[in-house]
Amino acid sequence: MIKFLVRSLFATLSLTVFLNLFASVALAQRTYEPTTESLSKHEVPDWFKDAKFGIFIHWGVYSVPGYAPLTGELNKVVAERGWEYWFENNPYSEWYYNSMKLEGSPTYNYHRATYGEGFTYDDFIPRLNAAITNWNPSKWAKLFSKVGARYVVLTTKHHDGFLLWPSKTINQPGRVATRDIVGELTQAVRQEGMRMGVYYSGGIDWSFKDTKITDFNTLVGAIIQEKAYADYANAHWRELIDRYQPSILWNDLGYPIGQANEIMAYFYNRVPDGVVNDRFDLGGQLGLHFDFSTPEYSQSTQIEPLKWESTRGLGYSFGYNQNDTDLNMISVDELVDLFVDIVSKNGNLLLNIGPKADGSISKVQLEMKD
Repeated sequence: MIKFLVRSLFATLSLTVFLNLFASVALAQRTYEPTTESLSKHEVPDWFKDAKFGIFIHWGVYSVPGYAPLTGELNKVVAERGWEYWFENNPYSEWYYNSMKLEGSPTYNYHRATYGEGFTYDDFIPRLNAAITNWNPSKWAKLFSKVGARYVVLTTKHHDGFLLWPSKTINQPGRVATRDIVGELTQAVRQEGMRMGVYYSGGIDWSFKDTKITDFNTLVGAIIQEKAYADYANAHWRELIDRYQPSILWNDLGYPIGQANEIMAYFYNRVPDGVVNDRFDLGGQLGLHFDFSTPEYSQSTQIEPLKWESTRGLGYSFGYNQNDTDLNMISVDELVDLFVDIVSKNGNLLLNIGPKADGSISKVQLEMKD
């Protein structure tokens, strides 16, 4: 019977298709243990190697004020001015909560001039929940498919701790979206034939531990190590995996030490052809397993033997920034050159969009300059 099945398969499938099918079955049958040795046996699946292009989405409470100074691109600014200058003049609008606390910073001054000293970050939440009633996930998915994306990664929880899905594990009841944004977008993305990935801020959560970050040392020091937080974050990851079966775990800014292997094994045993990025480590956990590295606003100078992914915004920010103009946005020609260079060196490009609070995408992002 087995010989008959094998002959039949070869009669109807090409050798490549058969081998891919065999590899998929082998992946599905492997059981992973929460050790680096076991996790390192996981192979980067062909779909991710061949994907080349994905869309990153930063959307949350910070999309309501939608403000950051146009300081410049991450690596250029840090190289020229240092980390302390970067955080004081942070061009990432998704860092609005931290930036508004740094006295004298552009965001600090903007917030008080626009909303008043007594207006808190949480006061933006009702405005966001009111705005997202207008959001159409299918419209997004069709746009992403049209521009050639093969996968999408959504920020399910950024550093402010606001959740974009109806979690059963909640730290602060008010910091939850009134729509299941993760679930609705996952369905829309898959209907368009793309893969879905989930971003999660694993190391920093200001709703759990309200830290002020002013330089690289305070950034690393802000990674939460308390067991209560580890249990909280682990519960979120398991919930995201079980509910949505994502193809990508895109962690950010580290993770409580000793916890990442458990999550990766849990993920691979449920999504064998899934992939995990390298940001479960941010100092102190060298040697952690990952499937691909994620340089930000930078690219490789050579062909890399291991899969990698370059990520950046269309401008200087990931979240929506009302200050964006054609002058600080990447041009079509620059983007094409960037994409070709990244792909030629064994990388994927994860290009970010930052929607407004109501889910609309600004004209300056949609109509890029030539």
